[in-house]
Amino acid sequence: MASSSNTVKIQEVFLVTPSSDSTSEFSLPLTLYDTFWFNFPPVERLYFYQITDLTPHFFNSVIFPKLKHTLSLTLLHYLPLSGNLIWPPDAPKPYIYYSPNDGVAVTVAESTADFNSLSGNGVHEVVELHPLIPQLLTSDDKAAMIAIQITLFPSQGFSIGITTHHAIFDGKSSTTFIKSWAYLCKQGKDQEENPSLLPELIPSFDRTVIKDPTGIDMEYVNNWLAYINTRSLKVLPNIAPNTDWVRATFELTREDITKIRNQVLFILNKDNEKEEDKTPKQLHLSTFLLTLAYVFVCMVKSRRGEDNRSVIFAFTADYRTRLDPPVPLNYVGNCVMPLLCTATVRDLTEENGVAFVTEKLSHVVKALERGELEGRKDTLSRMLIALKSMSEGVQALSVAGSTHFDVYASDFGWGGPKKVEIVSIDRSGAIALAKSRDRSGGVEIGVALKKQEMEVFSALFVGGLKDNI
Repeated sequence: MASSSNTVKIQEVFLVTPSSDSTSEFSLPLTLYDTFWFNFPPVERLYFYQITDLTPHFFNSVIFPKLKHTLSLTLLHYLPLSGNLIWPPDAPKPYIYYSPNDGVAVTVAESTADFNSLSGNGVHEVVELHPLIPQLLTSDDKAAMIAIQITLFPSQGFSIGITTHHAIFDGKSSTTFIKSWAYLCKQGKDQEENPSLLPELIPSFDRTVIKDPTGIDMEYVNNWLAYINTRSLKVLPNIAPNTDWVRATFELTREDITKIRNQVLFILNKDNEKEEDKTPKQLHLSTFLLTLAYVFVCMVKSRRGEDNRSVIFAFTADYRTRLDPPVPLNYVGNCVMPLLCTATVRDLTEENGVAFVTEKLSHVVKALERGELEGRKDTLSRMLIALKSMSEGVQALSVAGSTHFDVYASDFGWGGPKKVEIVSIDRSGAIALAKSRDRSGGVEIGVALKKQEMEVFSALFVGGLKDNI
């Protein structure tokens, strides 16, 4: 297992404000999707940019000033991110409030760690990435929307760590924000007073596009009040990083995914022939679902345990194109909901476990396509029950990121990222997904597990692709 002595020295912490002082204060309400997520832990992403022979002088005189100034310009387009989530005593639910001089906290640091080790795919301790991630300032009645840390690795490169509050960001929103910042930086638009973005990067914060006629938003607020027993904007209690875990990155090529798909179809069609109903099963066999099924099975096998132990596996679905009327693709806010399936260890560890999980996930997606959307009044209460069950021995498997997010397209002008990590998966054991760096149709999978489980997982993951799925 690779180890990297990571001594990080904080150079400076300051506020980057939008590049204008003409904007007056404003507030932005939370939708039902925002209130669903607002007490969940923030999402922590880390982008590694490799620049051989990078000197502190070049970083401090060229790279960092350009990053800082274009961040200020980007915040003009993403103004709510400069504000805070607040919950005044007379307000029934939290809301986002921006006032002039609000801004984003930016930390500048320098690390002596081995850049190649931290940005590689090999196994390393999860704690090695924590010093590269900024803390999001939160209290009972106020919470920052976003925090950023830019860390220099002398002679190696730099990293950008971004921590985002779940009340305003889903994965698509945060990815679009980073792409917008990268676009303005790479285009050299730091000299313009109010530079324009590409049409697909121009954000929409219009909350009226989310309809909630029955007041599900307040149902979720009340669910949170009952769950944490206090009126607070702090994240879920007792969800801390598993500091004794390790993490690694695995890849499925397009050929691997084709092999998994063919094997799943073979098994399910064979099972179908045994049934009286010979109608072929209409399955959703996307790269995303096949990846989840394969990785979830490997994760359950790596932990094993009693055959009748319960397993919950889940993923989030983007509702932007599924709502009526559809929500704009450039909408910034939460527009995702979790979809849960339940099973036992035996279901996933038997010979046809991958096919079993794929079929279960496919049924959920097919229900979505029929318009059977989540976002009901009991969705959060069921989710919180599932979270509580984790402390009672139930294994929960979930996913962060998506194969649809091209995170490796975030080029600030010095090349695309060498590696992108979702650091916060070490809080829950979720897997992190991203489109492969070489854009060849493959998938990159980040995994955080106990060391012994990682050894088993790695053997299963690689071995399963060599053998029959």
